[in-house]
Amino acid sequence: MPTEKQRREAAKRHLERQLVRRQEREARRRRITLISSIGGTIVLIAVIIVLVVVLGGSDNNNGKNNTASGASKTPSATATQTSSEPAPSATPSRSYPPAKGKAVSFDGVTVKGATDLKGIPQVTAKETTKPTKLEFKDLVVGKGAVANPRSTVLVQYYGVLYKNGKYFDSSWKRGQPASFPLTQVVPGFTQGIGGTKGVPPMRVGGRRIIIVPSALGYGSQPYSGIPANSDLVFIVDLKKVS
Repeated sequence: MPTEKQRREAAKRHLERQLVRRQEREARRRRITLISSIGGTIVLIAVIIVLVVVLGGSDNNNGKNNTASGASKTPSATATQTSSEPAPSATPSRSYPPAKGKAVSFDGVTVKGATDLKGIPQVTAKETTKPTKLEFKDLVVGKGAVANPRSTVLVQYYGVLYKNGKYFDSSWKRGQPASFPLTQVVPGFTQGIGGTKGVPPMRVGGRRIIIVPSALGYGSQPYSGIPANSDLVFIVDLKKVS
């Protein structure tokens, strides 16, 4: 039969074993908590990295698309929306002679060979009064299909600054007509061909002087040889409407 001393020592050893087991359980709990915390942090970091990569790729693609769209613009038919470049027709490039025949003047704009649709019109301009609305004069009245502001058109055009007649762009000089939707060009080009209040639409076979105030062109934004707040002049031959 154990003595009192032996019973106390046994109880002491039992208590020590309980304390050791309790410490071991606490240590395991802390390790599990730490591992769980580290795992959660790693997962969160991985999710953030994936989101950054995905969003970054999307931004890069948008940037590339915007660059491509901006790079396609030409001064004569810049889009206010997506693609502004007048798409060349399938007609092979060629050289055109200067237009022949009489000159016609209108509001400071003079066009030599005004009715010769086979040659490049010779255009001079000297702005006398700054226009507040779109002005036009038909040099040749077409008899074909009628354009509207939503038409896709095939045109020959010649563009100069109204202020001093400085040339900035021409489909004639590129050697072929240009095709584009009128919904994707500056408002003055859309209205001057497709028509608007006070401006009748052009018909296929026609040639028109169109004087575009800066508000209907590029406004305060300079673009490719066109200074900010420039009024523009276009001589437009309408070849086809679809």
